[in-house]
Amino acid sequence: MKRQGLVRVEVQVRREDASLVRSVAGALTDPVHGVEARTLLRERFAPRNVKGLKALLADAPLEGIDVERVRDMGRSVDL
Repeated sequence: MKRQGLVRVEVQVRREDASLVRSVAGALTDPVHGVEARTLLRERFAPRNVKGLKALLADAPLEGIDVERVRDMGRSVDL
């Protein structure tokens, strides 16, 4: 296994998810489906490396959200 670049991983999942996890593990080691499975899983579950708030906002799905705000000039102050 080590020569093939494989490692043993133990996880605890609900009984109803056990066959799903086995299928995912099988897809990851399958030469035909491995690249596609890895890409799909990374896109959905891998943590994103966000460099800051500006980058986070740039990546946020803002379609349909009103981001304009009303300019409030405050109140006049008599001196």
